[in-house]
Amino acid sequence: MAAVNDLIRERMASRHAPRIPEVTAHLVEAGGKRLRPMLVLAAARMCGYDGPYHVHLAATVEFIHTATLLHDDVVDESERRRGRPTANLLWDNKSSVLVGDYLFARSFQLMVEADRIDVLGVLANASATIAEGEVLQLTAAQDLSTTEDVYLQVVRGKTAALFGAATEVGGMIAGATEAQQAGLRDYGDALGIAFQIVDDLLDYGGIAETIGKNTGDDFRERKLTLPLIKALAKADAEEMAFWTRTIAMGEQQDGDLEQAQGILKRHGALVAARDDALAWVEHAKAALAPLPDHELRGMLMDVADYVVARIR
Repeated sequence: MAAVNDLIRERMASRHAPRIPEVTAHLVEAGGKRLRPMLVLAAARMCGYDGPYHVHLAATVEFIHTATLLHDDVVDESERRRGRPTANLLWDNKSSVLVGDYLFARSFQLMVEADRIDVLGVLANASATIAEGEVLQLTAAQDLSTTEDVYLQVVRGKTAALFGAATEVGGMIAGATEAQQAGLRDYGDALGIAFQIVDDLLDYGGIAETIGKNTGDDFRERKLTLPLIKALAKADAEEMAFWTRTIAMGEQQDGDLEQAQGILKRHGALVAARDDALAWVEHAKAALAPLPDHELRGMLMDVADYVVARIR
């Protein structure tokens, strides 16, 4: 991970446009879990890789992730990310979009250095799928008829695609068997879905009363996330009128978030969403069965448990 961080700092530099490292450093240096690059390294090592290019691929997925965050904050008009003001707030939307474009380009330069066309194909497909998922979310947002299947399609695009690609290319570069590559891809896919469901849960306060995270962004941005979709399926006429006003029409007022949280809890929507996340975690752990009996396989199982640990 130290080597990955060094490579990220090296490749986010720009001789001609100093704003690029300024904007990138603001987000990269803010922390974050570095979960996606760690998955690349773990998958490669678990499958016996001893070359240098797993570091390049790990930096690649972090650049892709960072680029999507810069773009997302512009689309969502966000003001905070990882506890700090967003880049678009500190600089402007133009800088965030263009630096995000630069990081996408840098990611492709990095992945080419591994000289594996099959790996390039997986990461290129993931990049396209991420963008497709974000656009689908735009069309599904504020649409009260959005189903859990559509939600899952969005999540598979905008979140799970990069998790699945991260674990798959780690195995590919190590020469893993097709069954092992498929297991790693399925693990990443299920892990990414669980990860996103947990994020959606925490935005409404989670199951516990004290989560230590700001809540309500998804509600204010009128996003149809899993807890809300589950509550809508059980809504009576009065509740449907509330959701139509606040989500479909965007007419929100003081006290609406608290009312929304109350409806979600009354219908058990938060608990049901948690149960879905836990089921995806079990699916992720089961997908690792074809992988070598290695201490890192146990670590990846622990990672799956970790993503839902805050809502148990």
